[in-house]
Amino acid sequence: QVQLVESGGGLVQAGGSLRLSCAASGRTSSTFAMGWFRQAPGKEREFVASESRWSGGNTDYADSVKGRFTISRDNAKDTVYLQMNSLKPEDTAVYYCAAALSLRVERSGRYPQYDCWGQGTQVTVSS
Repeated sequence: QVQLVESGGGLVQAGGSLRLSCAASGRTSSTFAMGWFRQAPGKEREFVASESRWSGGNTDYADSVKGRFTISRDNAKDTVYLQMNSLKPEDTAVYYCAAALSLRVERSGRYPQYDCWGQGTQVTVSS
């Protein structure tokens, strides 16, 4: 099992930057991928960014954050980061770190199944 703890959230002005951290513990070597998701009040949780651990470290981003957010990791610290630049009020949400311990098989292909989740960290961007 993997335990995840997010940190680094806070209040920033539009156009500012923030870096989120996700400290992992447990059987971290068994993860297929690590991802960041976010959920605003009254909205569904949505995908933000991910990093594959089984496909050459490929990264993916939601269209809404491409060019502004960057996901990275520090293997020595078992920590995943989300660097957020040029923040917009629309980015305001609770951000969650997640670990995929298995793959979901569908007709279109195979996708990471995010089984373990952190408690979330609040990010608020003022206009």
